[in-house]
Amino acid sequence: MKRTLAVAALSLGLISQPSLANGSYAERPEAIRFADSMQEKHGFDRDAVLAALAQARPEPRVIDLIRPPATPGTRSWQRYRARFLDGKRIDGGIAFWQAHAAALQKAADRYGVPPEIVVAIIGVETYYGRNTGNFETVSALATLAFDYPPRAALFLGELEQLFLLAREQVRDPLSYYGSYAGALGYPQFLPSSIRSYAVDFDGNGHIDFDNEPVDAIGSVANYLARHGWVRGEAVAIPALVPPEADAQTLVNAGIEPSLAPETIASAGIVAASASPPAAPATLVDLATPGAPTEYWLGYRNFYVITRYNKSSFYAMAVYELARALRDQYANLAAPQ
Repeated sequence: MKRTLAVAALSLGLISQPSLANGSYAERPEAIRFADSMQEKHGFDRDAVLAALAQARPEPRVIDLIRPPATPGTRSWQRYRARFLDGKRIDGGIAFWQAHAAALQKAADRYGVPPEIVVAIIGVETYYGRNTGNFETVSALATLAFDYPPRAALFLGELEQLFLLAREQVRDPLSYYGSYAGALGYPQFLPSSIRSYAVDFDGNGHIDFDNEPVDAIGSVANYLARHGWVRGEAVAIPALVPPEADAQTLVNAGIEPSLAPETIASAGIVAASASPPAAPATLVDLATPGAPTEYWLGYRNFYVITRYNKSSFYAMAVYELARALRDQYANLAAPQ
């Protein structure tokens, strides 16, 4: 339901939602400090901020979803990969690409990010806009900011950014819906990322991640470019790692490409299918229980994808989906 701040202000003191602690969020000392800060730092009406927080509902499911499992499961690249590299995800990506080919090419020209990478990220994030989340965002962020101490500082910052975003977009902050962690729309940007990296790519005067995939396309490409995407350079190539190599030490060097070509060569590691770029790389291990570990050399653009989600599994799923989309799209465009 779309609720305005004016209605919320009238409701202040009349609506009392039980929180995971005690009382309405608007009555909590930390929320009152937040409202005071929004007034002091950004000129908000503190009572309007508290009115919005009075309507926020505690979301226990949010904490269940964000809390690390008590007994972490075994990492499995093949299981993870299967979630994103199936026929429906590829077919959906081709349909999305065909529907927005002009915008994707415009983004590639402007930002240097290939269409297949942008499509793959949107495909992995939200299945091309089908699964954008149904958590009311103020409630989700308030729950994490005020009732989940391990990450309270991060999500208090995102709650601040959401109020700023709503003011800029002339929207009720209670009108946003997204993931349990506050990510929004086709590309699942957090409010801070929308304010920093989103672009009005269709030129209609506003940014809308709920209904305008063209804005999402330009914004994803801009996000990657701003994080260092290098036009035309490699993302990753498969690697052959000899049994005697100390692969784990190289993997532990980190996800940022810091291994010089000479270091890689001295370990006996060679590219499996192409000549490697003369550039630093990271050694990526894609482990699956009961199967040989798959190794890749990841370059600067691979690292940039991990700025979207800090996981080598995520970045490789995006890259493999992108390659599958690129190949199928090229086949469809080829003369028959």
